[in-house]
Amino acid sequence: MATHIGDFGIAKLFGEGESMAQTKTLATIGYMAPEYGTEGIVSTSGDVYSFGIMLLEMYTRKKPTDEMFDEKMSLKSWVSHSLSENTISEVVDTNLFGREDQNFSAKEQCVSSILALAIECLTNCPMERISIREVVARLENIKTMFLASTRDAFRRP
Repeated sequence: MATHIGDFGIAKLFGEGESMAQTKTLATIGYMAPEYGTEGIVSTSGDVYSFGIMLLEMYTRKKPTDEMFDEKMSLKSWVSHSLSENTISEVVDTNLFGREDQNFSAKEQCVSSILALAIECLTNCPMERISIREVVARLENIKTMFLASTRDAFRRP
């Protein structure tokens, strides 16, 4: 699996909080924010969108351009549906954990939280998208919760 690092930081070409219309496409299909693809607007919120796609790709082992996705179903809608139906084990890469794992429940909750966060990064409207600072804070919180739940599992007799 290859992550498209070049899709991040396009907004760094501009000052803090700025956005700019771009006439030349600088991003990879499937990773770019909708506003960039339709209007050519580059901003830091577009980087948040790309980060959300990358999170989904890491945990599902599916690219947004995978042949299973079409006009009716995207990587985002596939994961969103799984989260709403509480069936994330059907979309998460099977190499991450097995049901016999003693920490299965804690890992499943952690991955569910990360996938839900990724979906928040993929809000279509850039003004409604969470900031990267909020993403980092939420990832830290998810990590803390996961570590606490696995420590508790080891303490039980």
